Amino acid sequence: MERIVLHSDCNSFYASVECLKHPELRSKAVAVGGDVEQRHGIILAKNQRAKRFGVQTGEPIWQARNKCPDLVVVPPVFEDYMKFSHFAREIYSDYTDCVESFGLDEAWLDVTGADGVAIAEKISRRIKFELGITVSIGVSFNKVFAKLGSDYRKPDAITVITKDNFKDIVWPLPVTDLLCVGKATGEKLRGLGISTIGQLARADRRALNLRLGKNGDMLSFFANGLDSSPVARYDKLQMVKSVGNSSTLPRDLTCLQDAARVLYVLGDSVGRRLREQGLLGRCVTVSMRTNELWSFTRQTVLERPTDLTDEIVRTGIELVRKNYDWRSPMRSIGIKVSDLTDIMQGVQTNFFVDEVHRVKMEKLQEVSDRLKDRFGNKCIQPASLLADTELTGFDPKQDHVIHPVGFY
Repeated sequence: MERIVLHSDCNSFYASVECLKHPELRSKAVAVGGDVEQRHGIILAKNQRAKRFGVQTGEPIWQARNKCPDLVVVPPVFEDYMKFSHFAREIYSDYTDCVESFGLDEAWLDVTGADGVAIAEKISRRIKFELGITVSIGVSFNKVFAKLGSDYRKPDAITVITKDNFKDIVWPLPVTDLLCVGKATGEKLRGLGISTIGQLARADRRALNLRLGKNGDMLSFFANGLDSSPVARYDKLQMVKSVGNSSTLPRDLTCLQDAARVLYVLGDSVGRRLREQGLLGRCVTVSMRTNELWSFTRQTVLERPTDLTDEIVRTGIELVRKNYDWRSPMRSIGIKVSDLTDIMQGVQTNFFVDEVHRVKMEKLQEVSDRLKDRFGNKCIQPASLLADTELTGFDPKQDHVIHPVGFY
């Protein structure tokens, strides 16, 4: 039986929810954006009216306003978007138990054995009537082409891509429209003379492998419609691959001491989230961006996996100390722990590590977590953070909503 996969994408999701909450904005060009005062001033989402002026997701708000002087920018309220995302998934689950979220506003549905177009039409009507927003839905025989279908026509549209018509619809599209082809991969493909999905599908696979490694085979399969990855069940927990936090600061960091203070705030959030999920991590990565918007990352592998804030932070600080020369001030910084394992699997002890001290630190961390859960993140913290509350006064665990997205 041929698979039937739907991909539903809520159109201009954040902006649509805001216009639903504030009907007076519906006739205006609206964007959801960050806090300019805190230098998080980028466009997170925009409605169709703003899109007509060329406003793009990810661009600075000042640049968007140059294109659209009457642009109304509202702050994001992630709690509301999460509620609407949950409502949409409940509607999807009425038609199949194979529903796999792809971020807050997108989801795949496997409806094999049913009439995919009829289900797409029902979902579209229900989302519009029950939630007051619209969706674009792709109907196809695999996840990759279903997503291409939902992107093909917007807003409020249904596109069907079959084994008979996919070469006519998909192959003329830019190669960057294909899932897993980002900016860097797109540039590499253009270096091979590949600018469309059809050219990628017909490209020599050995040349792709030489340029892209194992991703070359994957993208060739995608372009030829050979994706066979399943749609996860609605109730299946997806394995978290990493836990991290980052922040753009209200002022530039100019020395290691500045970076250390911010890394403690971020690392404390990462450690607490690891402990809440019962995870340990072995790889610590620090990402940095200068005030000239030059970015780079550095990482190291620990001798044993950890969830201790102190070990995570000390490792992050050491990465900055060894790899950053401070010729340029730092605009933003982040820390991430990956190569995760479940704490219940056990950890091999080490003769060269003071295990008694680690046990004491674990107990101290447990008490600290309970206090913060009850009285707030600021109830207990190192005194050094009080020396510069402008840099350390944020709470990444409470304020930053992280939405991990993974295809595999």
